[in-house]
Amino acid sequence: MAKKIVTFGEIMLRLSPPGYNRVVLTERFDATYGGSEANVAISLSRFGKDVAHVTKVPEHAVGQAVVDHLRRHGVDTSSVLRGGERLGVYYLENGVSMRSPQVIYDRKGAAFAEAAVDEYDSDAILADADWFHVSGITPALSDSCAALTMRFMEAARKRGITTSIDLNYRKKLWSREKAVQTLIPLCRLADVCIGADASLLSSPMDVEQEDPAAVQVLLAALHKEFGFRSIVTTVRVSHSASYNDWSAVCYDGKTFHVTRQYSIRIVDRVGGGDGFAAGLLYGLHSGWSLDKSTDFATAAGALKHTIPGDINLVTVEEVNELLQGDGSGKVQR
Repeated sequence: MAKKIVTFGEIMLRLSPPGYNRVVLTERFDATYGGSEANVAISLSRFGKDVAHVTKVPEHAVGQAVVDHLRRHGVDTSSVLRGGERLGVYYLENGVSMRSPQVIYDRKGAAFAEAAVDEYDSDAILADADWFHVSGITPALSDSCAALTMRFMEAARKRGITTSIDLNYRKKLWSREKAVQTLIPLCRLADVCIGADASLLSSPMDVEQEDPAAVQVLLAALHKEFGFRSIVTTVRVSHSASYNDWSAVCYDGKTFHVTRQYSIRIVDRVGGGDGFAAGLLYGLHSGWSLDKSTDFATAAGALKHTIPGDINLVTVEEVNELLQGDGSGKVQR
């Protein structure tokens, strides 16, 4: 019997002005739910994996809506805790052309961030798992979240469970210095590193992650420093908020692989990295090679940019169609 993937992190209410309207002008918001690890969990579930998401939400109707949201996409919610005062919120103003997207966080005092370390039974939660995934956002939320992340990573390692970390850095949540101090010991417990913000851990910290050659030097240095089984990062060249070039580089300690580059007209950038992470985990968990998994992940992440909301609502078949060269956008009849 296949074992499940476990993800751990906050899920929030996302409020966005319709289309490309501005927060200061809008009279209504489109509402959905999202959070890095939850986005990964839902995408993996839609790809056919058995996946559970671990979080905490308030015991009221909005909290129940979050649970229903996860269940709707087939995610196991048996380890979702109930309690606390509120659900975290973030406002997203979509960017267009030369106007960048803007995120405003309203997550202070959220149930997940204020959960006590002893509220989660990590051994029970991981009992039937063979993969544990977390992002660099979760330990940024509070000292207890950082301690919980470490507890889960240590428990997973002790059980021989594969661990992965996505090095997302959010400067609105914590300082670079505290991020580095916290993430270094977590990275030493990770088998797979997804390094969209991998330069955070490099010295100097100004590696240009738009240059695949510079990225290869960075990945080799971090692989040697932390002993990852594999390290992968996306390479995003941002021409504007509406148009990006998107590819990835992976390294297993011996060889590098650079994926095909996709030119993307962006509908919604949020969740692109999570779509990539889910694609990578899907491939590796299925026993694919790192190269094949990274190619699949890059195509999956590219498709996410074309879908409104946090979630990558695509199938394995749609990702494979893009991989096989059908990026024409022709009507499928």
